[in-house]
Amino acid sequence: MGSEINVYITLVATSGVLNFFLGIYAFAHRTSIPYARTFLIYNAALAIYIFGFAFELSSDSLEEIKRWIVVEYIGMPASAVLSLLLVFRYLGRNVSRKMVAAMFIIPVITLFLVATNDVHHLFYKDIYIRESSPVPLVDIDIGEWYIVHGAYTFGCLLGGLVVLLRRWRHTKKMYRIQHATLIVSQVIPMLAAFLYLMGATPWGMDPVPMVLCLTSAMYIWAIVSSRMLTIVPIAKESLFESMREGVIVLDGAHRIVDYNRALSGLLPRVSHRTIGKTLFEAWPELTGEAFPFVHSVDGMEEELHWKTAAGPITCLIRSSPVISKGGDALGTLLLLIDITEQKRLQDQLQNLAFLDGLTGVPNRRRFLAQGKEMLEKAMAAGKPFAVILFDIDYFKRINDKYGHETGDRALVHVTEVCRRILPPGALFARYGGEEFAVGMPDAAIGEAVEWAERLRSALSAEPLLTGTDSIGITASFGVAPSLVDGDTLESLLRDADAALYDSKRNGRNAVSLVAAAKE
Repeated sequence: MGSEINVYITLVATSGVLNFFLGIYAFAHRTSIPYARTFLIYNAALAIYIFGFAFELSSDSLEEIKRWIVVEYIGMPASAVLSLLLVFRYLGRNVSRKMVAAMFIIPVITLFLVATNDVHHLFYKDIYIRESSPVPLVDIDIGEWYIVHGAYTFGCLLGGLVVLLRRWRHTKKMYRIQHATLIVSQVIPMLAAFLYLMGATPWGMDPVPMVLCLTSAMYIWAIVSSRMLTIVPIAKESLFESMREGVIVLDGAHRIVDYNRALSGLLPRVSHRTIGKTLFEAWPELTGEAFPFVHSVDGMEEELHWKTAAGPITCLIRSSPVISKGGDALGTLLLLIDITEQKRLQDQLQNLAFLDGLTGVPNRRRFLAQGKEMLEKAMAAGKPFAVILFDIDYFKRINDKYGHETGDRALVHVTEVCRRILPPGALFARYGGEEFAVGMPDAAIGEAVEWAERLRSALSAEPLLTGTDSIGITASFGVAPSLVDGDTLESLLRDADAALYDSKRNGRNAVSLVAAAKE
């Protein structure tokens, strides 16, 4: 039996060496292996366990055997947890640090109880050298914690096996070699441990350290044949959950069957209760608004807006069909792309293009574009339209005497006074420099002149107040109503400009009507 034990020790040591070199391989390729750290620690734990067991078999006394058993339990309980973590890393499943720490609680307790077993006998009730054995082999009477430790170790291996088997159908053929390797690495230790506990192993010895030689050899073969570790499949769930865009999966009846984590940022009210409802039922609950496309979402690519507690959201929503391998339509995938910031920047650029940066009212470009539309609508409806043009009197004197900063404040002051007085439908713009324009829909000759007079009076009555000065501001006005069907915005602006200069020639702070309207 002594020579047979030596053969067994040799096989066990070989297994330890293989695990040791697998750890070195993981360390050397740590930049190209996605889960190198976990694989390295896993093989280190196995190597400690295996070499500890080899030294246990070569020990001559019970005390020496006990010391090496403590060494074994530095690696063995942790290796089961690390095996499960390795499976999770391979499948792309994230495990939080708190969860990892929780998973190691039982292995840490196990190590402590093994090291202090002579005090409490919770792990082994008794451990003794077998009388009939020609070499020192031990038998044990298991304690309460041994059962807890064994169940937990078996549970970790079984959990990893179940997860891998469930993924097998969804694993592409090119990745099945390494997938099968992981499955075998869970099955072989489980079977060996089961045979050991049933008393069906030679001389009643633990076969797990020796059979780990087989799993290590399989790892090496898989690394060489399929570049296992360096080329790892990315799980579809990981892709789904890591997408920055929100995703909603609908079945053929437009019921919501799944969604990803990013959707919660766009629709904070989404929850597991949303699953099973149709999109048209759930959307009002999620956004407070009805889904605008009631009958179908096929081929949709639209911008939708809704409000959340964090602010308004704008999303580009695209739909694409989910097709089975046989070509049948299974449902629809909705992709929600957050373009809120993009729309905000577009609005800012549009404002820069069409709004005056100082006063915030439309600029000349916006007035010409919108004024033409307003005039065309008025003429098509047979309604009047008028243009009022006015210029701040002696504006250069304000700049020269008080400075350009005060001049800017004067322009803002004029804007605020006019906006307060003008009706909602009027188009008010800074036309250029100290010149302003007003488009007045539905304003006949007399009404347009009346509005111009109101503006003139208000400006005269409200001086600009600075810290030390009260600066009187007046303006000269020209009014040009549309008189014939051939009038254009440009012709009205020319007429209003001519009337404006009449006001300046007549002493300023006045309203003048274009000559053609007086006749």
